Amino acid sequence: MTYNETIDYLYQQLPAFQKSGNSALKIDLSNIRKLCLAFDNPQEKFKTIHVAGTNGKGSSSHMLASVLQEAGYKTGLYTSPHLKDFRERFKVNGVMSTEEYVIDFVEKSRGLIQEIRPSFFELTVVMAFSFFVEQNVDIAVIEVGLGGRLDSTNIINPVLSLITNIGFDHTEILGDTLELIAGEKGGIIKKQTPVVISEYQIETAPVFKQMAVENDAPIFFAHDHFQIDRAEQNISPKYLVSDLVADSTYTLDIDLFGNYQQKNLAGVLTALKVLREQKILVISQEAVVRGLGAVIRNTGLKGRWQILNKRPLTICDTGHNEEAFKYLSKWIQSHKEADLHLILGFSKDKNWKKILEYVPSGAYLYFSAFDSPRSASWDDIKCANINSTPEWSGHFKNINTAIAHVSQTAAESDLIFIGGSTYLVAEIDDL
Repeated sequence: MTYNETIDYLYQQLPAFQKSGNSALKIDLSNIRKLCLAFDNPQEKFKTIHVAGTNGKGSSSHMLASVLQEAGYKTGLYTSPHLKDFRERFKVNGVMSTEEYVIDFVEKSRGLIQEIRPSFFELTVVMAFSFFVEQNVDIAVIEVGLGGRLDSTNIINPVLSLITNIGFDHTEILGDTLELIAGEKGGIIKKQTPVVISEYQIETAPVFKQMAVENDAPIFFAHDHFQIDRAEQNISPKYLVSDLVADSTYTLDIDLFGNYQQKNLAGVLTALKVLREQKILVISQEAVVRGLGAVIRNTGLKGRWQILNKRPLTICDTGHNEEAFKYLSKWIQSHKEADLHLILGFSKDKNWKKILEYVPSGAYLYFSAFDSPRSASWDDIKCANINSTPEWSGHFKNINTAIAHVSQTAAESDLIFIGGSTYLVAEIDDL
């Protein structure tokens, strides 16, 4: 099979969340254990850092990987979903596998696929772990797919766990309170293994503390160690970092935009500090500065508050839940001098009605579908009775058609934002 035929085969043979939603999920670890055992448990042959959370886990994973690369470690990175190419899910020092690796892996796995019937995600996880072993990585940063406790990545024994923000997403699976969701995300906390919490939340902190006690795991809340402020009140990703323990302050440039990176940055800096102070890894401050300033170059991260055009300023972001849009709304409020154009698309199984409540009054609002059975349709959207939502200015079947139209309509001084779904952003041609 060719590479494209191989990927088509995976989607046809294996239930994929991207295509089928919750019905594709295997909420148990039996399949992944069988798969890993068949490949001689590759996850046990390299060090790992495990990252979970509702929002911020992807950006945080890429930040950590970039710093580890700059510190001289051969670093694997596993994330999901991919935007353009399936191989984006697993990289070593920012480089994807060859197409031949994927073809060969799937070929030799055909018998297992028929026997075990894994999900798309489960097979991807063991493929990534095997690739990291083949590449002889020193360490790999592993992002949780969904939840934590029963996520397929949760068969690793990391040197550190990092939990970012906890918000309302996948509530039908993880629970409908922050406490219940935290209990699922906190399932990555391991015996006597340090865990860092990026964002202190009154509802979730007691849950994490109790889970840490039960596992005899040292727990570190980032807000006890770092205070992060914007050094400039504009789009520039320059931050003022206050080390609360060392009582020192310095300015840090990172190449990731978006005001929500303040929370992510505090967690990442705390995680790096713990790794260094507990002598788990050797990481200099110079490596931290270089790594955080070159996340995109080192890892190839796309779609996180990515600037597509400067006139008009056009930004896309893969954030797709209520928590993500809270951050977006705050940032928009600081740019009231510009007319705002929002191009939004949603998975129909998401609580997009709640997201629309955060759309600022006066914004021009456009809907775009994307090419998936999970995409909400214009009929779904126009029938929604949401009193606080501005009127829709247009609707499109394709995101690139929408961008072309809005770019011609908007003034050069305006702001265009594209988001609401990872899958919508993935279909942008210029990404």
